[in-house]
Amino acid sequence: MKKFTIILLLLGLLFPETSEAQRWKRMRYELNGGLGASNFLGELGGSDQIGTDLMKDLDFMMTRYVISGGLRYKLSKRFATKASLQIGMLRGDDAQTQEFSRNYRNLSFRSPLYEFSIQFEASITKEQVGTRYRLRGIKGRSWLPVNIYPFVGIAGFYMNPKAKYNGKWHALRPLATEGQGYFSTRPQYSRFQLAIPVGIGFKYSFTRRWSISLEYGIRKTFTDYIDDVSTTYINKDHLMAAASDAEMAVVLADRADGGLGQDGSLPFKTEPGAQRGNPMNDDSYMFAIVSLNYKFRKLVNQNRGKPKL
Repeated sequence: MKKFTIILLLLGLLFPETSEAQRWKRMRYELNGGLGASNFLGELGGSDQIGTDLMKDLDFMMTRYVISGGLRYKLSKRFATKASLQIGMLRGDDAQTQEFSRNYRNLSFRSPLYEFSIQFEASITKEQVGTRYRLRGIKGRSWLPVNIYPFVGIAGFYMNPKAKYNGKWHALRPLATEGQGYFSTRPQYSRFQLAIPVGIGFKYSFTRRWSISLEYGIRKTFTDYIDDVSTTYINKDHLMAAASDAEMAVVLADRADGGLGQDGSLPFKTEPGAQRGNPMNDDSYMFAIVSLNYKFRKLVNQNRGKPKL
């Protein structure tokens, strides 16, 4: 019996690709859950310079949380797809930058973010965990616990930008702060939007089933209103006609006060038509998420192969 077992083990070593080709199919599913950081790239806040859509405009002080959970499915040895749900918060504040025009504008926002994404991954390194055999004098399969994978996908997300005034957060979309929905050239934006996730992941496997990963991804969106800022200031009369709450719209549309950031400061210190945002660059946001992953076998139909009664 021992000789027979050793012969089978040696055959497995002589023809590793055949057994390996089937092994990855046994655990194609992987659950993951993680925590991480989110950040925003848009008009509000940013570094001490004129606004740009580049990473150098990132304001680390506005980093907020994100929670993630999902399911990965291996299409082949090197390719996989993952469906996941992210819940987080985005934040931006002009008081954080010393660039004069942005600081003087004195606008701020926060927005909850609910994102569902499907991403496609391509492994640069072929993931292979653990030795197959532990016999004295016989070397098993090599240990390669690290997997690196770039990814791209599509996501849908929900946003609801709000601004704080006198200790209370107010939803900005109904206030039409730039005349959205009042002027034909400025349609009202939707709280539901699409994004393109692009990024890279690093995964370290402890065992054949358990691993930890770090993913960094930026989301390129198709809206410039995550922070409710995009174009120009409008006339006070137009603003009052467009908003659901005219008084609050007047207060939150123009808070320029030299960067003092004091609630209750006199509104409308900026001329109608003056630049409020930059509609040429849509907003972006990004996640850096550390996840714990667990692979499990596909459930097999126990009745398969049994004769029908």
